Amino acid sequence: MRNIKLTIEYDGTDYHGWQRQPRSATVQETIEKALARVLQEKVNLIGASRTDAGVHARGQAANLKTKSRIPLKNLKAALNSLLLEDIVIKSCLRAMDDFHARYGAKGKFYRYTILNRALSSPFVRKYAYFFPHPLDTQAMKKAAKHLVGRHDFSSFRGTGTMRKNCIRTVKKLTVTSRNNFIYIDMEANGFLYNMARTVAGTLLEVGRGKISPQDIKKILQAKDRRRAGPTLPAHGLCLVRVKY
Repeated sequence: MRNIKLTIEYDGTDYHGWQRQPRSATVQETIEKALARVLQEKVNLIGASRTDAGVHARGQAANLKTKSRIPLKNLKAALNSLLLEDIVIKSCLRAMDDFHARYGAKGKFYRYTILNRALSSPFVRKYAYFFPHPLDTQAMKKAAKHLVGRHDFSSFRGTGTMRKNCIRTVKKLTVTSRNNFIYIDMEANGFLYNMARTVAGTLLEVGRGKISPQDIKKILQAKDRRRAGPTLPAHGLCLVRVKY
């Protein structure tokens, strides 16, 4: 029995997220069907991050266990020949027997992209959130610094979630502006449901002048989702890589 690690890139536009769901197309199920055809056995593909509907990935990690002895380069080629153009297997490697893509992850790096100019662009409409009004990126940078570190992120989790432990460690959170694009890069040991998109929405409100950078501390302390900014649309978010 081999344990195989896949690194996957996908456009999440036409998928109802990563995780397998009844009556909805998901990335996990789509790849599992291709795996079953190639390996001639049913497999369970374990993803590092359960990306939401519409979220993209450049470096999603996943693992599966199989009895098949097919060479890994052949497995990679076969999968890519079966998958649609919006999913690509970037690498296919032999992993240690105890490797688990989700539980073994030490950190995840997400990027939220905002197109900040007067006119939208048809070329990036699926991959960047369009915001036509001026944003104070310096204020956004100051606010981001208050979110770095180990905090209770209850104010930034999706409504309706029942997770009791909302403490996460944000290792890096930067805001950069280049050629009308604003990039919000987030690295943490883990993310709550909708956390990355809510952090991005809160920083956007800071850029608009609706929230001051100093208010971020109060929002964290409140542990109240109503105090933070909106959850920005999924299409602006991308899972860049997973660290092990």
